[in-house]
Amino acid sequence: MEKVYIVGHKNPDTDAVTSAISLSYLKYKLGINAEPKILGNINTETQYALNKFNLKVPEYLNDIKAKIKNVNFNRDYIINENAPIIDAFNFMHENAITGLPLVDDHNKFKGYVSLKEIAANMIYNESLYVNTSFDNLVKVLDAKSYYKVDDNIEGYAHATTFDDATFIKDVPLDNKSIVIVGDRKQIIEHALKVKVKLIIMVQAKELTEEQMRIAAQNNINIISANKSSFKVARVLCLANPIKSIQRNEKCVTFNVNDYLTDAEEIASKLKHTNYPILTNDDTCVGMIRTIDFKKVNKRKVILVDHNTTTQSVDGLNEGEIIEIVDHHNLGDIVTSVPINIRSMAVGSTNTIIYHMYKENNVDIPKDIAGIMLSGLLSDTLCLKSPTTTEIDKKVADILAKKAEVDLEQYGLELLESGVSIVGMKADDIIFKDYKEYEVNNKKFSIAQVFTTDFNEYKPRINDIVVELNKEVSRHDLDLCALYVTDFLNNNSYVIYSDNSKSLMEIAYGVENIAQGYLLEGVVSRKKQMVPNIMDVFMN
Repeated sequence: MEKVYIVGHKNPDTDAVTSAISLSYLKYKLGINAEPKILGNINTETQYALNKFNLKVPEYLNDIKAKIKNVNFNRDYIINENAPIIDAFNFMHENAITGLPLVDDHNKFKGYVSLKEIAANMIYNESLYVNTSFDNLVKVLDAKSYYKVDDNIEGYAHATTFDDATFIKDVPLDNKSIVIVGDRKQIIEHALKVKVKLIIMVQAKELTEEQMRIAAQNNINIISANKSSFKVARVLCLANPIKSIQRNEKCVTFNVNDYLTDAEEIASKLKHTNYPILTNDDTCVGMIRTIDFKKVNKRKVILVDHNTTTQSVDGLNEGEIIEIVDHHNLGDIVTSVPINIRSMAVGSTNTIIYHMYKENNVDIPKDIAGIMLSGLLSDTLCLKSPTTTEIDKKVADILAKKAEVDLEQYGLELLESGVSIVGMKADDIIFKDYKEYEVNNKKFSIAQVFTTDFNEYKPRINDIVVELNKEVSRHDLDLCALYVTDFLNNNSYVIYSDNSKSLMEIAYGVENIAQGYLLEGVVSRKKQMVPNIMDVFMN
């Protein structure tokens, strides 16, 4: 069953991480192969919640860009390097391809052979030198019967194109010789006497019992071919292994984990049509043709707690969004086909997911209820944020009972677990919960952290401003601000980049605003921070 990744936003907060986990469990119960992923390091508050309910941190997802392994390339387009040349030619002809990767007995990549190289070998190789397995000869010559002594046959072949006397006189034979002969008694007896390596009987002729006895006594291989002397001579060397062909040793390969866009760029420059596909240990798993590049199985993803591209997983345009579950304002994501979108004006994504559990009659186990409650309490500041609805309060009460925790006590413990900034660098503080936005061709970023005592931040203000200014420079931002929210007193202190001063004054109606300014009653990024900044840029 194809895997579906469920991801929250970059710089994940507790609601993003826990909603990915809780929705993944619901999808699993509904028979969907869903897996929660994170797009960055989790914060201490989220870790506290996961530890509290004995759940693991989801694995990191770097991107959902299409990779070679997501393409329907030809996984059986390989051939063993010891297979006869004719097998490679027939395979290419039957599948209308111009080349094949060569592998050893363990499917390790050994090179590449092209139809052009096989054709050159067939046209220009005038030698009847043979060095191949006896079994390859039996196959290529369409043998009706044979007598096998050696596993491998090496030597030069001689067709009996002269009369018996001339052939015996002028064609030197030894124990490495291969004789192609029909019903020519004298030549057969001469070959048996010389103890040649192999006698190929044409037109399905057979040796007499006495001749077979001598052949066995002299350790001579015998093949009875259902072909004429001319056809035997013509196809004999096609029994040689493919690796014997003179080939161009330079061959461009791709790894299964290479990005498809990178492969397409290389292919457009080289103009080759076929490329062997390897794993990290050089195992060849097939061949991709340039016409296969469009046969992509896009990686499927469900977005939770966000619906904007800047906050989402890298390579989103190369993946397939199949669902969005979110409680924020609508963003800029566009899909090529209709999808399921679940959006509610509530304080937490987990509140929405709770209702999805109820609608599908799926019971919420204690650990899942615990992390759902954690996400809800985190995003609503223990149900005190202005984003909190009566629905959130009812759901929180139900989840607390299922998780067997005291709602108020656990909420306070949860929020306090994430407030410490001891040992953190200024940029770590900013990126604890950092989101980017764009409106009216203006780009800005809002970071938010929580505290019980802003005095802990005062000595760090200058360092934080320096980092905010760096972000402005790196991403050409029109504003970059950090809100330090005191969840006990329902206030926030704002620290901003140098280019943001006048914008912040307009946004909050403050004259001569200073770093660390107290914004009374401002606690919600969704309702009191982002909208205020957007209004400035829209007017």
